[in-house]
Amino acid sequence: MTNTADEAGYRFTGLHHAQLAIPLGGEDLARRYYGEILGMTELEKPPVLAARGGCWFRGGGLELHLGVERDFRPAAKAHPGILVENLDQLAKRLEDSGCDVEWDPDFPGHRRCYSHDLHGNRVELLEPVAGE
Repeated sequence: MTNTADEAGYRFTGLHHAQLAIPLGGEDLARRYYGEILGMTELEKPPVLAARGGCWFRGGGLELHLGVERDFRPAAKAHPGILVENLDQLAKRLEDSGCDVEWDPDFPGHRRCYSHDLHGNRVELLEPVAGE
């Protein structure tokens, strides 16, 4: 398979962020799930963007932006896939915090589970399996 981007003279260098929607006024629940439970660090949004609401988080080189959507519906299928070291420990932390954890064995080379943030957005958590 050819790489059209390389042939065109540009290349992708990484993912800057993924964005999920939250309802108007949903920042506190987002802070609880992404900040307190997952342990990500909240970032200060630039003032021009902060006026729109929402909040941003970073952890392990991954950045998630939670943006306000007036006609909010949780993302049931679309989701970020986050690589994790010690997935069992994170799954336990989620469960101890009252969050759901649904294990799914159907991703070769990885252990994975799904959780939902406190607004119902799907979050996939994956840990590579050594030797696979």
